[in-house]
Amino acid sequence: MTSCPVLGGKRTGNIDERQHNIKMVRKDIWCLLHSLFLVCVATVGLSDKVLVFPYETDFSFVALIPQKEMGLRAFTLCMRVATELPEDRQIILFAYRTADYDELNVWRERDGRISFYLSGDGVFFHLPPLTTFRISLCLTWESRTGLTAFWVEGKRSTYQVYKPGHTIRPNGSILLGQDPDKHLGGLEAAQSFVGEVTDLNMWDFVLSRSMIQAWHYGHKVPKGNIFDWATIEYELNGNVMVVDDD
Repeated sequence: MTSCPVLGGKRTGNIDERQHNIKMVRKDIWCLLHSLFLVCVATVGLSDKVLVFPYETDFSFVALIPQKEMGLRAFTLCMRVATELPEDRQIILFAYRTADYDELNVWRERDGRISFYLSGDGVFFHLPPLTTFRISLCLTWESRTGLTAFWVEGKRSTYQVYKPGHTIRPNGSILLGQDPDKHLGGLEAAQSFVGEVTDLNMWDFVLSRSMIQAWHYGHKVPKGNIFDWATIEYELNGNVMVVDDD
């Protein structure tokens, strides 16, 4: 557990150091912006842990720091999620925003559908409802073909073609629990997540059916190279709890 670093960093010609410095600056911005709500602390690793969002708020969220930049042309995002919010309540499940765009958002809509947005109009899926009982939920997308699918309990939805040729932009901020309507701000309680999230992993490629099913059943799969739950770097903000996964 480390406290927030000093803002900025020396110039360097080394790419790894520059990327590290960019990450540190983004962390500093979060610390300054939300200093009214928390003591800013970065923590690593959530193996055998669950994030609990107990209340509807406009200030509780978890900021995630990716292991690599989010300039993506394909990805697989998986998590295990549960909520008791009513089906007609909009819920943000994952939010990645840059200065000007909602780069990658996953929602449960007011009509119960699960949606996926890349910088504009979204794509919508009729999936089994989110309930108080935890389900495994994955999303796959690749730019080359635009093929997009959700996976619930290891079973794939019908493919839809969405944003072929698109590239997700890097240098944004990633939140669980809230949707920032602008970069690093504009949070709304009515869209906040209330419930539990665990085992969130993300890869910069599309996992095969067998790998997604193996992950669903808790078997060993390649570690997420964007987010790996066992080593994920995160910052708690507001009323978010980390509890044992009993």
